[in-house]
Parts: sequence; structure tokens; C-alpha cells
Amino acid sequence: MPDSAKPTLMIVDGHSLAYRAFFALPVENFTTKDHQHTNAIYGFLSMLVNLIKAERPTHLAVAFDTSRVSFRTREYAEYKANRSETPAEFKGQIPLLQECLAAMRIPVLQLEDIEADDILATLATRGAGEGYDVLVVSGDRDTIQLVTDDVTLLYPNVQGVSQLKRYDPAAVVEKYGLAPEQYPDIAALVGETSDNLPGVPKVGEKTAVKWLTQFGTLDDLLARADEIKGVVGGNLREHLDDVRRNRSLNRLLTDVEVGVQLDELVTRPIDAQAVRDVFARLEFRTLMPRVFEATGSGEASEPEREVEAPQPDRPDAAGLEAWLRDAASTEVGGVGVTVDVAGGLPLRVGLSTTRGAVEVEWDPEATTHSVLEPWLSSEAPKVLHDAKPQVKALRRVGVRLGGVVFDTLLAGWLLRPNLPDKTLAHLVDRYLHERLPEADPNQLVPESPGATVGQLAWYTVRAGAELHDDMPESVRAVLRVIEIPSVGALADMELTGVAVSHDKLSGFSVELAERAERIARAAYDTIGHEVNLGSPKQLQEVLFEELQLPKTRKTKTGYSTDAAVLADLQQSAPHPFLNLLLEHREATKMRQIIESLDAAIAADGRIHTTYLQTGSQTGRLSSTEPNLQNIPVRTEESRRIRAAFEVGEGYETLLTADYSQIEMRIMAHLSEDPGLIEAFRSGEDLHRFVGARVFGVDPGEVTAPMRTKVKAMSYGLVYGLSAFGLSKQLRIEQSEAKELMTEYFARFGAVRDYLRASVSQAKIDGYTETIFGRRRPFPDLSSPNRVLRENAERAALNAPIQGSAADIMKIALFRIDDALRAQGLRSRILMQIHDELVVEVAPGEWDAAAEIVRNRMGDAADLSVPLDVQIGRGGNWDEAAH
Repeated sequence: MPDSAKPTLMIVDGHSLAYRAFFALPVENFTTKDHQHTNAIYGFLSMLVNLIKAERPTHLAVAFDTSRVSFRTREYAEYKANRSETPAEFKGQIPLLQECLAAMRIPVLQLEDIEADDILATLATRGAGEGYDVLVVSGDRDTIQLVTDDVTLLYPNVQGVSQLKRYDPAAVVEKYGLAPEQYPDIAALVGETSDNLPGVPKVGEKTAVKWLTQFGTLDDLLARADEIKGVVGGNLREHLDDVRRNRSLNRLLTDVEVGVQLDELVTRPIDAQAVRDVFARLEFRTLMPRVFEATGSGEASEPEREVEAPQPDRPDAAGLEAWLRDAASTEVGGVGVTVDVAGGLPLRVGLSTTRGAVEVEWDPEATTHSVLEPWLSSEAPKVLHDAKPQVKALRRVGVRLGGVVFDTLLAGWLLRPNLPDKTLAHLVDRYLHERLPEADPNQLVPESPGATVGQLAWYTVRAGAELHDDMPESVRAVLRVIEIPSVGALADMELTGVAVSHDKLSGFSVELAERAERIARAAYDTIGHEVNLGSPKQLQEVLFEELQLPKTRKTKTGYSTDAAVLADLQQSAPHPFLNLLLEHREATKMRQIIESLDAAIAADGRIHTTYLQTGSQTGRLSSTEPNLQNIPVRTEESRRIRAAFEVGEGYETLLTADYSQIEMRIMAHLSEDPGLIEAFRSGEDLHRFVGARVFGVDPGEVTAPMRTKVKAMSYGLVYGLSAFGLSKQLRIEQSEAKELMTEYFARFGAVRDYLRASVSQAKIDGYTETIFGRRRPFPDLSSPNRVLRENAERAALNAPIQGSAADIMKIALFRIDDALRAQGLRSRILMQIHDELVVEVAPGEWDAAAEIVRNRMGDAADLSVPLDVQIGRGGNWDEAAH
């Protein structure tokens, strides 16, 4: 720790630490209502606040680079040239970070042609010379050379900026084996990948330290390079100029004219109102108190009334009845409800209005139960947060919760589907500007117990009112007529589960393990030695060094070895090892899927997945524990997996139903293209019909290759496929792909016009909208980064179509669930996977169930073309495929 008798100068490398914070914190978790990314700012300021609190600097400054161009790039044009383009989400955060620092009255230093490291080096040298304890905070290893008895380096670990390693001279010697001032000599020999400074081939840190220890200095080593024997000696002699250049470039300047005196860097009280203003814009409500506390600047909160959660009453039966009667007459928006769930069953129930809360233990023997249970089943309006697990808990004890009019989890997601407002605490913070009392999960006996179940209901009903007012009417309608009605159907599906054969899955798993072992042995024979086929590092050595295959896309750890990249490589540069590697990956991946499914089979012999309504931005459902959406489609292996999903005991058969070409039907409806509409209304095979128009032949003359090209074209349009992408997908010349697109649009011009118009409108609105009013924001449509902007444009093309398909499927799902129950049938929905529903049909109910499924799916949306539903039947999921 610094000597308390001396002043402490802390100097921080702004760009270095902000960039690390950007990659340490998920960008999607830190975005304002105005779609400004803030993860780098938040991470940097969190680190800085912790440092100020722990180190108590008397003098403080933050240095920034002005650009990548400096005197070093003039000396060596390739300096840092390997660095990828700055992520668009990072751009724009630095000016805002500097605005925060200005509000905190922390000096910001930056100089044209000079790097931040040189500013740090100058201030550190000057500070040490004038009697300061100096703390240099940087993620650039070049700053190790600054460490002395008076200068300590605080360096972030690989996890980001939350933990900093202290480097004094002893720590540097322990880490590198040499004194701090010799670290640049090590780097000159080894090279610095991040700065694009190549070192001596096959020379690592150990070799460099050994040489420098032996010869004393880098200059002496280079002068006596002839004494180094072997291959590395030859490499050194061949790269003497590189080493000298590296050492010249990594030497930090200590005499830069920075424009300030050290006494001008003295810490000063923050501008409290300016901090409140900028933090409010960036939505840093939880960070603000930490800044005020660390800087000793008094109260952080904006001048507003203190809000304290009410202490819930515990009424008897008569009191509960009176409370509910009063709530019904005063709470138009509904009563807040929170069911405390333990072991999947209700433990207690909290009810709340905006004025007060009550709590009732779940006890069927208690007198309050005769009041509580009928009210929960009634259509009295209720507001919940994340209703589905609470609905399931109540259904396990025979209560069907009625009257749910608002779910704050679903509402928060509909408003901001690209951001993770997944907890009540997030919503309370964002919409009430309050902090939800929460117990510390890391304490065995928490100092604070957190909010009670009644208080949770109170926060829920109040946050719900704010969310309701913030929602456009079209989005509110999606919540009311699609998402909330889906909750009950999904809860039923999760409780029911699906019967799965352990024997079939485990038997197939054993086969795949044996297959993977055979493939691995064949792969080893191909290259003459064993290798870890799951290790990217070892595969890089085999593929690009031993086999000398063309290098793939560059990554942080070398060259990409992911499956898609290797599949392309196999096409362009086929090799037996590559083919075996891809086969091994497929077998291993399939086995992992099977094992996750097998492990999820419950004691009742059924898999009970959890469906996530908020798991995608488009509105599509996803599933977890286990994930049923990742089972491959239409392969022999996938058929064997699906064959393990069987009809359960007491039921007759499985029914599968899915929409035929639903996205293209939605495209026809939205574009109003007469050709596409005619195709669907005629009943002709869509791709044969379109192929006939595009190629100018009769439908009967459309060949299989023609149909394949047109099908790829049609579906590719929905996803913004370019001529290049189409040529790659079909493995045809780009000129042919471009001609195909030209001919397509000549016949179906309204499709082109719709797609163009939808993106143009999204740029104006900032969002896309489905047929039913679901919105998806696209802030990157106005991004200055071309790649990011074009990616957003492609996603915006697809969002209304894919989102409308998701809406239609949800509507069909809960209407079928309601109709089966209304007709008193035992048949029940088991799964919803992609565009497919799986229903378990009770004996004697096939005709009734099939009619309900076909009709409710067919009339789930009123489109200008019919919704075609295909139905299959069988004893297992594979047999029921159609």
C-alpha cells in the first residue's frame, strides 16, 4: 500500500481499461432506453470507484488515446495494424465516459500523435521524482517498465477489470525473472502480438530471460549474437533488425509535454448535479450511490420522497374477505399477486394493492383457504411477475389461477426484447427508480432477509402500472391477447411432459460412442499420431502447420476451427482428416444431445422441459433443461432420437401438426404479391409454381435442381440473402445467382418492394412490427458501422415475418389447449418445437382432436392466403412425422 505520509498520484489508461470492460460485461445487458450501449462505461467506472475507495489517491488523472495513429505508426506502418475494427457498440462510449469523468471532476488527458501510455510514463516519472507514491492503472504490458520502488502497476486479470494485480519490483521479478526496466527487452525478443510486433521465431519468455540473464543487457546480447548456438541462434541473427525496432517502439516516452502540473491533478469534490444528470441519462442508478460514497460527496439520490415497502398484514378469513372486497372496488388495474414456491408447491401467497399488502400461508386446513382459493380461481384481475412457475405450483395443488391481466416479466421483455430485464429487481430499478430489497445470496444467514412475499406483490403491482403506461397500445395488445393466454398452455405442457424411452436413448448413445472412437482412430491414422480432436489449439497445429491447409478466419486464439468454417475448408481444400474430423464432431455432438435428454427423464418416465417465452427477440419460444429445439431435423440420427419420444401409458397415439411454408405465406400476405398469392390459392406446389415463372417453363417441366434453386431463393429473401450468399449456398457462380435474383424479382416485384419498404420504415421508426403489433427495436439501423448496419437491415427484413409466425403459433397453441379442455377431452399438447405441435391423443379421441388442431391452427390468423396444416399420426414422434 502507498506510504500514507506521501501524496498518492493515480494515473489510469482510459482506453485500455474501457476496452477490457467492454469485453468483460455483456453488451446486451447494458443498453439504455434510447439504445445507447454503456457496458464499457459502467465497467470502467465500477473499477475506478473501487480504486478510489481502496487507494484514496490525493491526485488523479485518466489518459486516453486520440486515435490509432501516432509517432510509432510513422516509424513502423504495421504497428497495431493487425487489430480488428473497433466494435460499433464500443464507439460512442468513450465521449460519454469522458463526460462522466468531467462530472466527477477527474482530469482527462489526451494528446495528438502521443499514446496514453506515454502520458502515463511521463506523469509516473515526474510524480516519483517529486515525492509521490504513484499508482499506474493499465492493461498494457508495456507499462511494466514503469515499475519502481515509487511506482506500482495495477494490472487487470484475464477476467476483465474487476480484479487488479499489484506489480511492484519484487512482483515483476517473480513473474518474469528480470527487473521491470528489462521487461521491454523481453518483449522485444518475444514480440508483442497485440501491437503486431513480430519477435524472434521459436523464442519465448523463458529463452529471452535466459539470454538476458546471461548477457546482462539487450545491447550486449545483440552485439554477441554469434555466440548463441542452434536454430534459435540463427533465428536471432536473422531478426536483429526486428528486435531493435521492437525495443525502439516499446520504449515509453517520459518527457512528454502533457500540459498540466501535478498539483492541478489534485482530487476535487464531484459536481453532484452533473453526476446525477449524466448517470440518469445512462441509467446508472445503482452505480450512482457508489460514486457518492467513494468520493465522500454526500447523498447520491435525487431529491425525491423515500419509499418504504409496507409491512404486510396477516388477516384471518373475515379480514381477507374484506381486504379483497376493498381491493376489487379500488384497484382497477388488478391486485398484485406473488406465490412463494418451494419444491414446486405453493408455500405462501402475497397480495397487494398500491396502498398495502397481505400475506396468507398456503394451508388447505386454514379458514383463510376457503376465501383465498376461490379468489385465485376467479376472474378477478391479477398482476404477477413471471406468472408461469406460480401457475404451475397452483395447478399441482388443483388450483387453476384465473384473471391474470398483466405479467411484468413479459411486459418488460415486450418493451425491450433485446435486453435482459428478466428480474423484478431490474424492473423496479428501471421503472420505479427504487431498489428492491434482496437477500445476499452469498450469505448463509443474510443480514437482510429481502422483500417478503407480500412486499414482492406490492413492488409488482406498482411496477406493472408504470410498465402498462409505457407500452404502446399495439404492444399491450400482444401481451393481452397472445403472451398472457399462452402462459396457461405452456404451464400445462411443462407439467404434462412427454414420455421418452431411456432404453432407446442409452442404446443409441453407446453406438455413437463406438462410432466416435472408430472415427477418431481413423483420423489418427491419417496424420500418424493422436491428437485431441476437441482442442482448437491442437487442431490448429495439425491443420495449418502439419497439413499446411489454407488458413481460415483469424480469431483471438489463432485460426478458426469451428464446424461451419471447416465444412467450407473441406469444400475448397478436401482432406481425409478434415472429413473424419467433421464426422467425429457430428457423432460427439449428437451423443451430447442424447445424453442431455436421457439425463432429463424424470421418475415418471417423461421429460418436462421449460419453455421460455422471453428467450428470443422474435417472439419464438425456446426451451431449456433440456433444450428440445436443438434436435436436428431430417437426418437418420435425428429420426432415431425422435423415435424415443413415445406415446404415454393410457394414450393411443401421437399427433403431429405443423404449418406448411408459413413464412412464405406471411410474405405473400405482407407483400400482397399477386403471384405468390395465386401460388398458394391454386394449391400448386409453391416452389414448382415459382420455378415455372422464374425459368419460363410449364410447372411440369420444373426440374429438381430448378426447384432447389427457387426454394433457396424464396427462403433466402426472408433472411436478406445476397447474391454472394445465394451462390455460396447453392455452390453456383455469383453471376448465375444474381441473374436468378433478377428473374425472381421480375416476376415477383411486390416482394422486392415490400422488403425494401419494411427496412426503410424500420429506419424511420427504429423498430419492426408483426401483423399483430409485436415490436422489435433495431437501433443499429442508424449505426455508422457498415457491417453492423447491414446486419441489422437483414435482421429487420426477417423480423416481421418470423415474429408473425411466432405469434400465429402461440395463438394456435393456447386455442387448441382451451378447446381440448372445453370439449372435455383427455388429449393434451405435449410439445411445441419450431413450427410443430405434438399432441398425445387419448383412446377414441383422434377425430375430435385432429379437427380441433386443424381448425384452431388454420384460423389462428386471417391472412390473404390459407394457412395449410399438415397432420401426422404414430406411436412415436418419428412415426407421426408427415
